[in-house]
Amino acid sequence: MKFKNKIIISFCIIIFVPIFLATLVLFSMQHIQMRAIEQTYGVEGDGYSYFSNSVQLLSRFTREIYREVYKVADNQPEKLEDGAYLEKINQQLEEKASYLIVRKGQELVYIGKSAGTSLLTELPEYGSADGNADSGTYMDGEEQALVKQIDFVYPDGAKGSIFIVTRLEEMVPELKSLLIDIMVSIVLILVLTACMLTVWIYTSLINPIKKLQAAAQNIKEGNLDFTIEAESRDEIGELCTSFEEMRQRLKDNAEEKINSEKENKMLISNIAHDLKTPITAVKGYAEGLMDGVADTPEKRDKYIRTIYNKANEMDTLINELTLYAKIDTNRIPYNFAKINVGEYFNDCIEEIGLDLESKNIGLAYFNYTDGSTQIIADPEQLRRVIHNIIGNSIKYLDKQRGLINIRIKDVGDFIQVEIEDNGRGIAAADLPYIFDRFYRADASRNSATGGSGIGLSIVKKIIEDHGGKIWATSKESIGTVMYFVIRKYQEVPNEQSINS
Repeated sequence: MKFKNKIIISFCIIIFVPIFLATLVLFSMQHIQMRAIEQTYGVEGDGYSYFSNSVQLLSRFTREIYREVYKVADNQPEKLEDGAYLEKINQQLEEKASYLIVRKGQELVYIGKSAGTSLLTELPEYGSADGNADSGTYMDGEEQALVKQIDFVYPDGAKGSIFIVTRLEEMVPELKSLLIDIMVSIVLILVLTACMLTVWIYTSLINPIKKLQAAAQNIKEGNLDFTIEAESRDEIGELCTSFEEMRQRLKDNAEEKINSEKENKMLISNIAHDLKTPITAVKGYAEGLMDGVADTPEKRDKYIRTIYNKANEMDTLINELTLYAKIDTNRIPYNFAKINVGEYFNDCIEEIGLDLESKNIGLAYFNYTDGSTQIIADPEQLRRVIHNIIGNSIKYLDKQRGLINIRIKDVGDFIQVEIEDNGRGIAAADLPYIFDRFYRADASRNSATGGSGIGLSIVKKIIEDHGGKIWATSKESIGTVMYFVIRKYQEVPNEQSINS
């Protein structure tokens, strides 16, 4: 989940979850408390309105008692002079946080509970009552109270008033408890919401950051052998994925650097070994010339030719080293051009044939392509491919009469070149690796089978850069066939020629 969505959800949680939970708790507590109030005080009706009008709630506490006393005052006023009856009514009122006051004329004949002087002196006058059980007079002074008044006439003709007084400071304990419970519930809801958000943010943000911090420390210490798993698909998860890719890239680069250094050391060792043989020969023959060992024109000519050939071997090794450096940095210089297959390979065969003839190696050449077949290639680099393959074949010829066959075939969009020899062959276990750099199927090294070990890897690189492919088949003691394909040149007809 994206952080944008998480922020929106967090906002909704902060706003709506407390509101929802507070509303749920409020209605639950209100329902429970109102049932308790109804059972305790006999209040009936719409309990929800009481919270917006506490006076109405207090007024309903004494509604039934008010109606009873009202009937007595209207029909049996003499009972209001009975102290026992008044005490009974007062006890009922005390259960509802109220008490009774009876006035005859201007004299208070019954006071059910200790009352403040200001209340007693400011009681409404006779005739102020409206005869409504659900209304009363709010009196504010040293004592806050809701006063309901019932006016009546005593049997002796005296005017009387009954006052049902409900003290506001003695409000229902259940209401106070409800307010406390609501406040505590709201605090708990806010704490719960904060904990939810904290846990969510911690697991989705802090934990991945700690993993990244530990990963950065490992990389700082050079330890790349670990993994970072993205546990989400948000920005932090994408960052973990990118960090893992970076770690893998660093590890690959480090391993590649180690392998490159190993290969460079191997190359230097190979080149040094292979240069040592021709240099030793050059020194030996040069000393022979200087010491007069070559005392005939024929010997001197032989010594000089040998020195020249060994110098060429050294030049070839140095050229391979130079080309290897260019391969490693992908800087092989290519000069691609259209080449007629028949003409190009005829020239190559003529050049190669002279060299093979001098080494008593037979050469057979077969061209099965059309005379107009063309390819796009670098003539110099393609010649290097052919010379490297044939040179490799010559190194491992073990027959008394060596033989090399070259076949050029048309295979659809490609031409296929096959170079076959009758050498010692390559073992099946070694065949998949012969194009790897520095790989040698023959571990022994001598002047006859020397070399840098990168010849076939150079061949593979050049062919692949031409958009082709190279492979080999071989049978031990019978020989090896090298195959490579290069795409043919095909003109794409332009729009004008199509329309014409």
